[in-house]
Amino acid sequence: MIPFQIAASLVLLQTPTGVIDQGILVVRRDSQEIARETFHLLERRPGDPASGWLLDASARWSGPGFATVLAPVVELTPDSAPAALVFDVTANGKSQHITGQPGPGRFTLRYVAPGLERAREVAAGPQIVVVDDSVFSLYLFAAWHARATPSLVTAIFPRTAGRFTLTVTDRGVEATTLNRDPATLRHVLITGGPIGPVHVWLDTEGRLMKVEAPDQTLRAERLPA
Repeated sequence: MIPFQIAASLVLLQTPTGVIDQGILVVRRDSQEIARETFHLLERRPGDPASGWLLDASARWSGPGFATVLAPVVELTPDSAPAALVFDVTANGKSQHITGQPGPGRFTLRYVAPGLERAREVAAGPQIVVVDDSVFSLYLFAAWHARATPSLVTAIFPRTAGRFTLTVTDRGVEATTLNRDPATLRHVLITGGPIGPVHVWLDTEGRLMKVEAPDQTLRAERLPA
């Protein structure tokens, strides 16, 4: 379940179109910009706050040759469990379409690319979240499970069919920086994943403001509205 404080804040953020939040994250390695990510958080059924949520994101990573574009759409039930996944990946001039669906004791992933179709079943567990090491807005879902006492979530990484047990801890409100300016934000620490600890920073309304992966020297910061 989403902590009451965040759930209440999300209700306040709702608009008639069903959009709860939207933003742009600038991803930097050290001080160099290497990617931009847009995201939208919406109600599953516009006008029905109890219907659950839907997050769509598009992360474009620059580099030599072809850009990599990662575009997941994740649908969540009212208790914040993943209900469905659609994930389009374009990399090195090639495309792949990934879908995901929960089932009893498993999460089934299907991969479709030119000349290729396959399926993988990943063992499920309590408190499932769908995340990706290069789409930072998805870490918001893990942050929703944070409490002052460390809690465990089962993280599924669709592109690799990886499964990790993450420990999520609410560190409370702390001083940090946002776009080089001093800021005071709620700090959620996530450990146990393939890229090392991930620090998620939320504002007082529960909106995603910054994600840091210090072992990868990566930082994704939200642009001012």
